Amino acid sequence: MLGAVSGLPPRFIVKTARPGTPRACPVTSQLIGLLSFLQASSLSGLAEALLSPPRLRPLFREFRRGVASGKRVPRGFPSSFTTLPEVDPPSRPPAATPLRQAPPTRLRPSGSPPPPLVVAPACIPVVAVLVPEAGSAESFPREEARLCSPVSGVPLRPARVSVSTCVRAPAVSSARPRGAIGGGAQDAPPPPMAAEIQPKPLTRKPILLQRMEGSQEVVNMAVIVPKEEGVISVSEDRTVRVWLKRDSGQYWPSIYHAMPSPCSCMSFNPETRRLSIGLDNGTISEFILSEDYNKMTSVKNYQAHQSRVTMILFVLELEWVLSTGQDKQFAWHCSESGQRLGGYRTSAVASGLQFDVETRHVFIGDHSGQVTILKLEQENCTLVTTFRGHTGGVTALCWDPVQRVLFSGSSDHSVIMWDIGGRKGTAIELQGHNDKVQALSYAQHTRQLISCGGDGGIVVWNMDVERQETPEWLDSDSCQKCDQPFFWNFKQMWDSKKIGLRQHHCRKCGKAVCGKCSSKRSSIPLMGFEFEVRVCDSCHEAITDEERAPTATFHDSKHNIVHVHFDATRGWLLTSGTDKVIKLWDMTPVVS
Repeated sequence: MLGAVSGLPPRFIVKTARPGTPRACPVTSQLIGLLSFLQASSLSGLAEALLSPPRLRPLFREFRRGVASGKRVPRGFPSSFTTLPEVDPPSRPPAATPLRQAPPTRLRPSGSPPPPLVVAPACIPVVAVLVPEAGSAESFPREEARLCSPVSGVPLRPARVSVSTCVRAPAVSSARPRGAIGGGAQDAPPPPMAAEIQPKPLTRKPILLQRMEGSQEVVNMAVIVPKEEGVISVSEDRTVRVWLKRDSGQYWPSIYHAMPSPCSCMSFNPETRRLSIGLDNGTISEFILSEDYNKMTSVKNYQAHQSRVTMILFVLELEWVLSTGQDKQFAWHCSESGQRLGGYRTSAVASGLQFDVETRHVFIGDHSGQVTILKLEQENCTLVTTFRGHTGGVTALCWDPVQRVLFSGSSDHSVIMWDIGGRKGTAIELQGHNDKVQALSYAQHTRQLISCGGDGGIVVWNMDVERQETPEWLDSDSCQKCDQPFFWNFKQMWDSKKIGLRQHHCRKCGKAVCGKCSSKRSSIPLMGFEFEVRVCDSCHEAITDEERAPTATFHDSKHNIVHVHFDATRGWLLTSGTDKVIKLWDMTPVVS
């Protein structure tokens, strides 16, 4: 085995039965002949010699006969063999005591007969030391492993070896005499034989607990069963599955129910075990699950919409079933009688639905990018207001009834926090995704928002910090920093005899600036910009390092997420994706 030694040329390291414990062994002058032979060998020849030492015995016998009879050295051995230094064999120390000092060396007088050569035992160790260039520090632009004599430290023929098993040797000074031998007074004391292990930084990230596969189509929605180790999922393959954890630790379906149409959405109430499923044909089917979650009983069907049901909510306090569909209709039904109570037509197809039980306000997000707020009564509704802030369609909504804050995710890769309880109309923008935001969930006990996108990213936002509202972009015909005209300002271009420039906006102050005055980039986490955005030069200088400290953590789920469900009591997050896979995560390392 190839040992790696740094700073101890007259020794080599061999592995003992106890891992990590090096044992120092003496090397006698009987290995000089072997190392001289290896001087003319390549790395492949060295490996073959180490693995098969009996093949060397005929060559060494021929070498000994040639030296004894005064004949020429056989082919393959260097002619300068007799000029190598001779070292007195040191006494063998105990196995548990490593050698700290190199044995004394002396040169053999010229003309004296060479020492007798004895074939080495079956296990032949050789020292490989990484030798940096003279005068260099610890930098190795091209690390080259040189085979060195374990006695004299003389480098043998260079050969490329695996650098991962070698130890860097200290830089060799160019002022060292060429005839100096390792272990003399001119050499620095050898460094201690210790390997420094650099610990890996501890990264806090979600822990994948389980993967549930088996669906033939996309899993549109899945929820965690509270107080049980179970999952309920609906899929485009028309199946409803209840997954329970078995003794083997795996989740297997205890209920496999086929529906007449693809399942688009669902709502589960754990107190009554009521499961409401929205179908592609516009029907809402209602089931009651048994206590052991091994049986589901059909209760009633609602003919709620004319086309696919997009979102559904069951309100236990009012016994209402709220739903939206691709027919641009919002409707609510009585869960006891199944009677339709009222409806409202939205401006576009709704894709987000949230309800506040205390005030009976419903929030509807649609594909036009706006959020509609309605006040529901028993049989009618009233339009309260409409929020417009997204440049793309709203894809997800999340409501915090404690702080009275509404979160909306959009296909424009952003999340907006609408402060409804403050009654100030504050809207905080959060930029942290590279693709459309597909799902949102909020942890009330830690005030952290979990957003998942089509890029597979899971972003955990700290909403317990004092955030700033993004400024509105100002309009101007010229740069508000250098007064250069923009390309549509023909009058100023003609008067100043200058070509108009393109208009940009600083994300921090909102001023209209040219590209020259906004060449810098910076992240502004307190404004929601976790990625670097365009800022003007003056704002870039004003941003401190404390203001650049991130307020969100980013994680990769490795699948395109379409829906999430968060269980705050256990800290579990359930993600379903377009890859037909359901993943269960432990979010306690990041949501705490």
